[in-house]
Amino acid sequence: MTVTASRVTVVDDPDQVAALAHPMRVAILDALRTPNSASGVAREIGETRQRVNYHVRALLDAGLIRPAGERRTGNFVEQLYQSVGGTFVVSPRLAWSDDRRVAALRSQLPLEHLVTLGERLQRDAVGLLDRAAFDGDEVPAAAVEAEVSFPDAEARAAFMDEYMAALKPLLARYGGRTGETFRVATAVYPDRKDS
Repeated sequence: MTVTASRVTVVDDPDQVAALAHPMRVAILDALRTPNSASGVAREIGETRQRVNYHVRALLDAGLIRPAGERRTGNFVEQLYQSVGGTFVVSPRLAWSDDRRVAALRSQLPLEHLVTLGERLQRDAVGLLDRAAFDGDEVPAAAVEAEVSFPDAEARAAFMDEYMAALKPLLARYGGRTGETFRVATAVYPDRKDS
């Protein structure tokens, strides 16, 4: 049985982050993009079976790998494992140690959307990088970044109104339901050099 791993897995559990902190475990996760046994991984990364087996157990306990069937060679049966993700991204929310950030997100909906968009962009960009690196895909992508300044809140609000008005016809014209889907993300936020 082959278990298909997710392209990118977002880690938001402290125990999983702790399990990812060991360099050998990262090498094991990379080797387990496709199902393999602990001894097969040991051969692949040049480590002893016992050391790899110890780290495989830790990754299994943390939920970063899962059983992926068995491999039989004569009378010998090996347990196969596979990483639950091709790449792991640690959620920035994990580092939030107080409730003030959560309260700020609840009270400022545009800020919550910006934070969520940032997390999604990080996850999606890593997934596209993996497609290019491991699948050989040529990834059609574009990124637009500009810096604007506003003398006051009134000018900022006018810009936002014009910005949204300019986007609306483009999104309506090209937002059809057929063809290959692309995600369009534009963000406007204060650029604080001191933050």
